[in-house]
Amino acid sequence: MRHTPFADSKTNIDTLKGVLRLMRLPFLVLTPTCVMLGVGTAVWSDGPISVFYAILTLVGAVCAHICVNSLNEYLDFRNGLDFRTVRTPFSGGSGVLPSQPQLAHVALTIALVALIFTGLVGLFFVAVRGLALVPVGIMGLALIVAYTRYLTRHPWLCLVAPGLGFGPVMVLGTHFVLTGQYSGTALLASLIPFFLVNNLLLLNQFPDVEADMSVGRKNFPITIGRQASCHIFCAFIVLAYLMIPLGVGLTRLPAISLITLAGLLVAIPTVIGVYRYAEATAELTPFAYMNLAVTIFTPLLLSLALFLDSIPSG
Repeated sequence: MRHTPFADSKTNIDTLKGVLRLMRLPFLVLTPTCVMLGVGTAVWSDGPISVFYAILTLVGAVCAHICVNSLNEYLDFRNGLDFRTVRTPFSGGSGVLPSQPQLAHVALTIALVALIFTGLVGLFFVAVRGLALVPVGIMGLALIVAYTRYLTRHPWLCLVAPGLGFGPVMVLGTHFVLTGQYSGTALLASLIPFFLVNNLLLLNQFPDVEADMSVGRKNFPITIGRQASCHIFCAFIVLAYLMIPLGVGLTRLPAISLITLAGLLVAIPTVIGVYRYAEATAELTPFAYMNLAVTIFTPLLLSLALFLDSIPSG
């Protein structure tokens, strides 16, 4: 059959849409949120920063996130998981490769290119700031490469790996490249996205228990069940918000940081909903949206507090 220009144009558009979906663009908003928190701790601790360094850090962090997403899409397609999951807005992948299998090599290419860019940004900052950045960089790269294939087969590693990447690695790393040093403020602040991002991925695993089990994954919803996993979810919410008054009490955070506790207005109903609908995917979805809001806006509120407290009075 002869192809018309219209048909070719539609194919190209579908391919472009597929490529963009492989990167899971809507979820990339989490990255600037965590980088912004690192910028906030740097400004509050040390004053003015290099805007160029901040932008370059964001580029490297976004590339790292794209790498994780694309590699996850590729590996889940190759091991057959994509054909077993029931997709929700927060779980089951993008669904691109089962419908467009010819894009599998594109997903892998995106992941490799993004990983190279991430590595180059890291090497630049090591050259500028010194070898003290290397441990954080190695941890970040290890999490990117090992998460889907290896870490998801160990419940505790699967639980804490996402939070390590978006919390200590991203926030501490951002703070270091902007100030040339680590700080207790940045470490404490990084624990907030650590707990919240762990929860984000934990809750997203609830609908995929049976599918994940079929490919050898071993996360907590699989090993102890969804209902018991709710206790972890609740504990992480409590720990995340405890970091704020703890930081204020230790003078690692300004008093205005207490405005971040406003996130509890959404977090508490989210915990209640997760307990109530842990076994019901459809009913759980609205609370997954609320959980995403908590994960994004809590660090943003803390960043805002740090920026506001950094404004000279008078």
